[in-house]
Amino acid sequence: MPEPKIIQGGMGVAVSNWKLARAVALAGQLGVVSGTALDNVMARRLQLGDPDGSMRWALERFPARGIAQRILKRYFIEGGKPQGAPFKGVPLFSLNPPEELVELTVAANFAEVFLAKENHKGPVGINYLEKIQLPTLPSLYGALLAGVDYVLMGAGIPRAIPAVLDRLSRHEETTLKIHVQGAAPGKEFHAFFNPHRILKPAKPLKKPRFIAIVSSEVLATTLVRKSPVPVDGFVVEGATAGGHNAPPRGPLHLNPKGEPVYGPRDGVDLDGIKALGLPFWLAGSYADPGKLKEALARGASGIQVGTLFAYCEESGLTDKVKQQVIQKALEGRVEVFTDPVASPTGFPF
Repeated sequence: MPEPKIIQGGMGVAVSNWKLARAVALAGQLGVVSGTALDNVMARRLQLGDPDGSMRWALERFPARGIAQRILKRYFIEGGKPQGAPFKGVPLFSLNPPEELVELTVAANFAEVFLAKENHKGPVGINYLEKIQLPTLPSLYGALLAGVDYVLMGAGIPRAIPAVLDRLSRHEETTLKIHVQGAAPGKEFHAFFNPHRILKPAKPLKKPRFIAIVSSEVLATTLVRKSPVPVDGFVVEGATAGGHNAPPRGPLHLNPKGEPVYGPRDGVDLDGIKALGLPFWLAGSYADPGKLKEALARGASGIQVGTLFAYCEESGLTDKVKQQVIQKALEGRVEVFTDPVASPTGFPF
């Protein structure tokens, strides 16, 4: 499969949904679903009555029939819940999550990738945040069960993920070290996942390519040289990329609007990235045919585009929001603000 020239960014909870990723993949580029909070996304779609039937269709094809039936029994409401009635909650993740949450997470990630990939051969990826670690193992396993082609991860240093993908593709019990702020020196915490609690031993799964989202050549070099299993490539995001950005280097300074100030030290040495010998894509104000040509001329495989896809027909944003923002953009009245504290990841957003 040739390298895609365009990667559709994995934006926000259910914004970069299976419909959007499928449309991009059908066009021959890399469609990416957001893997964030898919347990809640599936549970709420089912409680809204699953109007298009997509969740039930995907669950019918989930390889563990008992799990699919339990999820439907727990969350599906024929015709949808009454307007104004609260959603039934989904349990929260911990180091020892309840079995129903693990099953829901595996099935929800399977469903989103399955629907994006159904009946075509275009590439489909899924995007996760390194900072959100507790759901990572069951989420990845669900995506692998659906045959995901790429896994992308940013918001941290995802050094362990390529080795995790190796083990999960072989249905092996897998652990992931969990970073706990304020933990006592020498005290370690780990999440555990056993695929055999979902499926009986089966033939190995296709291992997807792993693309790390980075903001510096230093991080890219670290992932190449110090990861137990090497990464397969990089998305290199600059400070103007939508969503999460790496904080500026050095002491934090804010401009008069309250945004982090980025300077020359925050630029990326693309020659250093290129010297690593792996494919890379550029992101952050590259959504333009001229910028794509520029990226290719600088040795990149292509570009990652997020914001434009967020406002296209297939994205999960409501039509009202899309129309309001597009109209303001046409009138030159759209303001983009990088908030230094809004995101629970601790990264500017």
